[in-house]
Amino acid sequence: MRVGIVILPEYRWLLAEQKWRAAESYGFDHAWTYDHIGWRSLVDGPWFDAVPTLTAAAMVTRRIKLGTLVASPNVRHPVPFARSLLSLDDISNGRLIVGVGSGTAIGYDNFVMGGDVLPPRQRVNRYREFVEQLDSLLTAERTSISGEYYTSVDARSAPGCAQHPRAPFVVAANGPRSMRIAARFGQAWLTTGGTADTLEQWWADVADLAKKFTDTPGSEGKDRYLNLDSAPVLSLSSVEYFREAAGRAAELGFTDITTHWPREDGVYAASISTLESVAATVLPELHASGR
Repeated sequence: MRVGIVILPEYRWLLAEQKWRAAESYGFDHAWTYDHIGWRSLVDGPWFDAVPTLTAAAMVTRRIKLGTLVASPNVRHPVPFARSLLSLDDISNGRLIVGVGSGTAIGYDNFVMGGDVLPPRQRVNRYREFVEQLDSLLTAERTSISGEYYTSVDARSAPGCAQHPRAPFVVAANGPRSMRIAARFGQAWLTTGGTADTLEQWWADVADLAKKFTDTPGSEGKDRYLNLDSAPVLSLSSVEYFREAAGRAAELGFTDITTHWPREDGVYAASISTLESVAATVLPELHASGR
């Protein structure tokens, strides 16, 4: 099993650089940041853009994979975003992972840009267009697609991604139509589970979603990512719980899990010593066991 860590883009680079370097030295397989203009309870605090953050992270690391968790149609247009991804993949020497999601129906990203609140079906339609055009923009020499939500006119892709045929997509999906997008375009599927009030119900929801993805045509051989911190219990609440959660995810067939860099208070508040202990003990166990 591979383990990733999310570093929120809320720190000035003088502090953020230390975290990205540490994520690699701790032995995490991939590191991510949120791709929002502002996010939930942190909307009034410091917040930086994902693309330059990941670019800077690529310059101070050598091994660890780097990605967006997740980019969405709420704030991105596929044509300029494809150019950003090409640049990131080149600067990181082929370490980019493109995490994409449909975007929430309501929230600050929609509000600040004056966007319409799309009903679920239209939101998934837009999501498919977004991912389909990104796929073409990163693989085809020229792309011309006229869609309901996005249009690409003779868009070039030179010089292409450092990874071939393109940087891998990790496609977030909980519903059946989104799962079909993940199976069609993704190298991996990502889920946050449900919104259960209890931990056991959350794991039951995760198991149900995993089965549904298995039953989706085209899902065979895809990697599977689980965001542990969508559960009612924070993954870094203790070393013991992190070990237990990693084990349960592996039993359900997940190849990758993600946790969050501990914050001092509020959302994702946890102890840095727990993170260090997980890195020193659990990560080597997971890598050695091949789980």
